[in-house]
Amino acid sequence: MSSIFEFLQTTFTPLVLIFTVSNLSAMGLQVKTSEVTTALKNKKAIGIIFLWGWVLGPLVGLLITALLPLDEPYIIVILLASLAPCAPFLQQMVAKAKGEIGFAGAFIPLVVVGTVVLMPLISPLLIKGLSIDTWALAKPLLLTVLLPLLIGATLRYHFELFVLKIFPLAKKFAVFTTLLTIIWCIVLYGPSMLNTAGSLALFSMTIFMVLMSIITYCFGFGMKQSQRSVMSLGMGTRNIAAVLAAALAIPDADPRIVIMVVMWTLWSVVLAALGARVFAKLSEKPV
Repeated sequence: MSSIFEFLQTTFTPLVLIFTVSNLSAMGLQVKTSEVTTALKNKKAIGIIFLWGWVLGPLVGLLITALLPLDEPYIIVILLASLAPCAPFLQQMVAKAKGEIGFAGAFIPLVVVGTVVLMPLISPLLIKGLSIDTWALAKPLLLTVLLPLLIGATLRYHFELFVLKIFPLAKKFAVFTTLLTIIWCIVLYGPSMLNTAGSLALFSMTIFMVLMSIITYCFGFGMKQSQRSVMSLGMGTRNIAAVLAAALAIPDADPRIVIMVVMWTLWSVVLAALGARVFAKLSEKPV
């Protein structure tokens, strides 16, 4: 049994890398350049994305960490996550929520680029005592988050017919690596996650996701319901791949940081699925 556990520990970091790259590549394969170009012309939408993503998010994170008696590792995760909106599984949730797929296709790459650029710049200012410089934090984000997305988007732009054929396989592989990562996480960190029951870790991440989702949905500034549901799901969920990449880059990081990131990964899927059902029902109501 010990040899199996050692194998899981040894392969966890490479598996996380494969999980991150496969999911972001699959996201990139869904990016349509025309949708992104149209989104870039919409200054209002870009302003709202920036406002919700890197002004409201950090403010909500700071508020939660100020009000709740959280241990330092959990504070670090909340504040890192506050700078990384949009889960890799957003496209699937948007479909369930009956949201606007085209808007989601433009929203995802914009948010990923924003995360890669702004997380390394803001997090050292946001998290007191974070012993990591900007480049050390930016490097894993560039290599494991932005680069796979750009490669996928480039392939989609130049070889669309080929991409449409291979996308189902790429998507299945991304789902497979996600399931493997979840299994590895449960086996390695399951007991540790149960030990956080009295630490308010799960409560704090739940409050963060629910608040972000409600605020961004209610204050859509003229957006259609189908677009507000995309924005809400995107801002309510977090790019845990980016958070995990940043967490693993912190030297001598407390193991509880990874444990909370793992918990967030699992719990965000549940909350996003519930939110998607609510938005699907709201989409059926007459305006």
